[in-house]
Amino acid sequence: MTLIKSISGIRGTIGGVPGQALTPVDIVKFASAYAMRLKRQCGERKPKAVVGRDARLSGSMVNSIVCGTLSASGVDVVDCGLASTPTVEMAVLFEKADGGIIITASHNPKQWNALKLLNEKGEFLNAEEGEALLKCAESDSFEFSEIDEIGKITEKDFTKAHVDAVVEYPLVDRDAIRAAGFKVVLDAVNSVGGIIMPALLDRLGVECIKINCEPTGRFAHNPEPLPSHLTELSGAVVKYGADLGISVDPDVDRLALICEDGTPFGEEYTLVSVADYVLSCRKGNSVSNLSSSRALRDVTESHGGKYSASAVGEVNVTTEMKRTGAVIGGEGNGGVIVPDLHYGRDAMIGVALFLSNLAHKKISVRRLRDSYPEYHISKNRIELSDKAMIDRILNELKSLYSNERITDIDGVKIDFDKDRKWVHLRKSNTEPIIRVYSEAPTESEAESLAGEIIACADRIIKG
Repeated sequence: MTLIKSISGIRGTIGGVPGQALTPVDIVKFASAYAMRLKRQCGERKPKAVVGRDARLSGSMVNSIVCGTLSASGVDVVDCGLASTPTVEMAVLFEKADGGIIITASHNPKQWNALKLLNEKGEFLNAEEGEALLKCAESDSFEFSEIDEIGKITEKDFTKAHVDAVVEYPLVDRDAIRAAGFKVVLDAVNSVGGIIMPALLDRLGVECIKINCEPTGRFAHNPEPLPSHLTELSGAVVKYGADLGISVDPDVDRLALICEDGTPFGEEYTLVSVADYVLSCRKGNSVSNLSSSRALRDVTESHGGKYSASAVGEVNVTTEMKRTGAVIGGEGNGGVIVPDLHYGRDAMIGVALFLSNLAHKKISVRRLRDSYPEYHISKNRIELSDKAMIDRILNELKSLYSNERITDIDGVKIDFDKDRKWVHLRKSNTEPIIRVYSEAPTESEAESLAGEIIACADRIIKG
């Protein structure tokens, strides 16, 4: 049983006792705290919030509690039902709502669920807003409405509106995609991607072979879209002679692709390929987080733009995008953010722009992947018995590598620009662990760099 309360919302496993798992009691507390935030924000005006969920097994139960609690608190609710995370984000804008709640545990297994909280722009709450809401939820000082003031609940499906917005986005070349005659295999891991993604592909004139697309919430495989979990999709791409395999996570904000030969395109390269296309159409800058591939920087600079890195986390990426006026951004986990559509990771616009790029270049997916700079990421960790050692290790590593380019906005990142390598060390908020991500032009170089840094940390630990 696990319950994690943080500035980004509440997440946990279903079943157990309050405070140790995600129970109806915990859901009511956080939904009530969010309602109080909306009422303070709206003053005398009755707030309106959008609610949507992925297809996981607990979704209907959690949705009923959230909608009922918001209504009891005097908030009008627009219930989107089964909807992707980016659909709910856009629905806040479509409805001119005061906020929204997404019920999804993203790529976590079926026993997990979560409440993700949005502001009036359809964007995730920032750290300060999340901290304030967390304190309110812990205080148990909630206010519920008299009978004449309870909020009304209406149901509305925003799938078509989201698809329309993507298809009509100026850089999506519908004619070129249709003329290319693409055939794809889609794996939607038995969640809401099985509803919205085929609708988009149909509008684009793409033949779609569906696997695991019934939104039952009984995930056919581990729902995180990593190569080791996509063997069925890889096999189906080869079996059906498809041009491309498409995989999305349960809430459709992450996109992973499979080449026509069944090999992974690489989730780090989803954003790289989309950015390549966007920056070929319009000049501008790009942003990703510190743990994402250097390939985005290389591609951005090749188009005459400037690349910036943010701290890890979607809200940090969008903040940096606004600061730099970036025209494309995202995260290396397959998350694509196109700001003039909306400031959120969106696999739908990612697919449409990727297919536009492919149609324009008239090459295979494998050849497209091979056209980008080659990098490999190694992911490791340093486990400690004393959490107090973490800051000492990070500070001493900064000193040891002070001749290299250091970034310390989120842990410590050391860039070895001459060798096109980097290593990023981040501390866990919940465990005595330092996560070590390293990248280099070859897999062996990336692993060697990680080993060098871990060996330095061991020497620091031993004094």
